[in-house]
Amino acid sequence: MKVGVLTAPLDDQPLDEALEYLAGIGVQTVELGCGGFTGDGHLSTDTHLDDEDAQAEVLEAVEKYDMEISALATHNNPLHPDDERAEEDDQQLRDAIKLASQLGVDAITCFSGLPGGSPNDETPNWITAPWPSEHLEALEYQWEVAIDYWSEINDLADEHDVDIGIEMHPNMLVYEPQGMLKLREETGERVGANFDPSHLYWQGIDVTEAIRLLGEEDAIHHFHAKDTKVYDANAREKGVLDTTPYTDEPDRSWLFRSIGYGHDESHWKDVVSTLRMVDYDGALSIEHEDSLTSGREGLEKAVDVLSRAVFETTPGEAYWAE
Repeated sequence: MKVGVLTAPLDDQPLDEALEYLAGIGVQTVELGCGGFTGDGHLSTDTHLDDEDAQAEVLEAVEKYDMEISALATHNNPLHPDDERAEEDDQQLRDAIKLASQLGVDAITCFSGLPGGSPNDETPNWITAPWPSEHLEALEYQWEVAIDYWSEINDLADEHDVDIGIEMHPNMLVYEPQGMLKLREETGERVGANFDPSHLYWQGIDVTEAIRLLGEEDAIHHFHAKDTKVYDANAREKGVLDTTPYTDEPDRSWLFRSIGYGHDESHWKDVVSTLRMVDYDGALSIEHEDSLTSGREGLEKAVDVLSRAVFETTPGEAYWAE
């Protein structure tokens, strides 16, 4: 495993400068946003897709700092009930798959998307309970839409030899491991997880058990290193389905935190060890969304913790077991 970074917090500076900084703090891989909510400050499908010269500049910059590109990120909603929005997001996703293939990158990261609750809806509808019964009917409709769409995307990804890493995210159809496995089973093996534990912590999901569950099915295509802290004083009063703005930190039930500020270093060593047990050997791509510190400080503290957690060698012979 290698310590990586999703470069979005550094989009305000040129790619070469961002890479120089990241290399200087010990980062080995980068995940580049190329559209959607993640932005495209360092890589744009509009300027890089099918342009060998533009792609060569990116690859040369990454190689200059002895790095690798772990994935291209395009987080959006291609299942949006607004046809114009869905078409735009779908095109971004398809372009990201093609660009990844042209760059020799083997994964993209994204969301599953979320449809409306019926063909007549105008707004995505996140269903969290089977009752009243119309909610269950809406959920069944959403899965039909998703399976049709992602089956087609799976085939496109397979054609381009690229894996799809879906981030399990609330307010999207796939937000937990069982849903991830269902979508994969119904669509194809190119569909898998961009395993981001931050969204699982506050749902009460055991992260290492989730890694084992998905890892047994070879369903982890990429990994986001991102922490979350649940603040019990608020959660005891209003639970964790919290619509308080992220910037109203004192009143939220939970916050995204830099690595080590939601769970201690021992926990992250357990996460890394469990990933090794299920043969994941890809990037631990740090996603900084901690509103209590700056992007650079958050990245540096996360790299510090993960650099002590990752193993740098392959396992040796278990001579003591012979």
